[in-house]
Amino acid sequence: MKKVILTYISLILPLLAASAQVKTVQNRPYTDLRPFHFGVLLGIHLQDIELVDAGPQTVTLQDGTVATTDISADQDRWDPGFTVGVLGEFRLHTNFQFRIAPAMYFGTRHIMFINRSSLDAEGQPTRQKQDLKTAYFSTAFDIIFSAPRFNNHRPYLLAGINPMLNLNGNSNDYLKLKSTNLYAEIGVGCDFYLPYFKLRPELKFMYGIGNNLDKNHADKLKDKNMLPYTISVKEAHTKIIALTFYFE
Repeated sequence: MKKVILTYISLILPLLAASAQVKTVQNRPYTDLRPFHFGVLLGIHLQDIELVDAGPQTVTLQDGTVATTDISADQDRWDPGFTVGVLGEFRLHTNFQFRIAPAMYFGTRHIMFINRSSLDAEGQPTRQKQDLKTAYFSTAFDIIFSAPRFNNHRPYLLAGINPMLNLNGNSNDYLKLKSTNLYAEIGVGCDFYLPYFKLRPELKFMYGIGNNLDKNHADKLKDKNMLPYTISVKEAHTKIIALTFYFE
C-alpha cells in the first residue's frame, strides 16, 4: 500500500511543480464546460481482507469423530489485480461533478490458515492456504470536488459509494464471500489536459461496509473435513486500494 501511494505522489508532484512555474497555453480549454461526457478507465489495485477469528471450535468431521480445533486465518501477502471500465460524468457546478463508473475488478486474496490443534513432525502448527479469487462488477457513484484549473492540470478530491457484485465464488473453498457488498470510497486525483484528451490518474481507497463473509457456506460443504477451517473465521471486512487512469 505504501509503495502504491509513494509511486503516485512521485508521479504527480514533479508534474505539478513544473507546470506551476509559468502560465502556459491551455489544451482543450472548453472540455470542462460540457454538461456530460464519457470516458474509459484502466488501472491496478490491491485487495485486502480483515478476518476476525472465531477461536476454538468443536466440529464433527467426515468420519463422524468430534474434534476441538484452534485455527486462525490472515491474508499473508498482496497480489495485484487489474481494473477496466467506462465512465459517465455530469457537470453539477464549476467545482463539482457527479461520476458513474461501471467497472470490473479482477483480483485475489491469499489466505493462510494456521492450525494450532494439528502439529507437524517438528511440533509446529500446520498450515493451509487458499487463493480467494474475486471478479467484481461494480458501479461507483462519486461526487468530485475540483480545484480551479491552472494551466493544464486540476487536482480534485472525491467521495462516494460503490456497490459490487462478486461473480466468482467457489463452493469448494474454505472461505467464501457474499455475492454482494457495498463499499464507501474516498480518493484524490488530478486532471491533466493533453492536446487530444484529458488524462486523470487517481488513487482511491474503498472500505467494505459490514461483514462480507458468507456464513451459509459451512452448511454447503461437500467435504466436511474442510469445516474446521471454514468456521474458524466469523467476520470478513474487505478493502481495496486502486490506482486508476481515466481517459476522457
